[in-house]
Amino acid sequence: MTLLLGIETSCDETSAAIVEDGVRIHSNVVASQIELHAKYGGVFPEMASREHVLKIVPVIERALHDAQVAWPDVDAIAVTYGPGLAGSLLVGVNTAKGLALAKSLPLIGINHLEGHIYASWLMPDAMDSSPEFPLLCLIVSGGHSELILMRAHGEYEWLGATRDDAAGEAFDKVARLLGLGYPGGPAIQKAAEQGDAGSLKLPRAWLAGTYDFSFSGLKTAVLRIVTADGRRQTADESRSPISVMPSVADIAASFQESVVDVLVEKTRMAAEQFGVKQVLIGGGVAANKTLREQMRARLPVPVLIPPIALCTDNAAVIASAGYFHFANGERSGWDLDVVPGLRLVSN
Repeated sequence: MTLLLGIETSCDETSAAIVEDGVRIHSNVVASQIELHAKYGGVFPEMASREHVLKIVPVIERALHDAQVAWPDVDAIAVTYGPGLAGSLLVGVNTAKGLALAKSLPLIGINHLEGHIYASWLMPDAMDSSPEFPLLCLIVSGGHSELILMRAHGEYEWLGATRDDAAGEAFDKVARLLGLGYPGGPAIQKAAEQGDAGSLKLPRAWLAGTYDFSFSGLKTAVLRIVTADGRRQTADESRSPISVMPSVADIAASFQESVVDVLVEKTRMAAEQFGVKQVLIGGGVAANKTLREQMRARLPVPVLIPPIALCTDNAAVIASAGYFHFANGERSGWDLDVVPGLRLVSN
């Protein structure tokens, strides 16, 4: 049995977790800052890093307590070192380095995006049967929308990514335009439940011949609907005024359907082209109900979608990814530093 302490502070969630052999969660403590940042409509970086400083030690202590684990039981420490907010990352990395030095434990720096992938190793079935390679990974969050081919542990091939707004970022911005609040993903989903997704013709950027995404045009189309010339307009090519103003619910449903349609179809095409055995989805947007339903309905192979608690930022996924690096003999040096723009694969 190998126990890893995971630490995650890439954005506004302070989290620590104890995970066994990369697949079994003993504890996963998350201190959220959503209420703190909601008034700003998004994360305020300086405030986020200050909150991490206040919460990191109590969160780690709680993770150890909940897992009924003492420091001599911990085999290594895994910590997110990028991508993310520099100030937030620094709190986690410096804490992990200090603890690793003080407790004479190996240190393992983990890419935050890799953590989202390894959420699928923490699903209940993973303890009996791990995901099968080759895998197609769709990572969709507030800062990332990427398609990655995974042939084995640590073997990644970049297929495509967003050229502008990430899916989660688009949800946040459109929610703000519609006055639905922050975070945008849950707010859009809730409003969309009362709306008609076919009521508005919103654009889909297919970017033919690529597995890239683009959501800025869709965001602009929504902006035109709610504000252009002081009146709401359709987002089709004619941009003719709407005789009856669409409801917020209809706009939310139509927007959500447009984002989901592109994500699902691009993933389906890649799954068929590369002959993958399974598709896994990670990141905050993977919590979206419509995305989860359509992925399972339209893809030709099994789709692994983590529980919602493992879609958002948390340390259990970092510990899981860390275990497989640790088992492969990989270690980070004391010169480990944060890399806010860290990539999982160079394109």
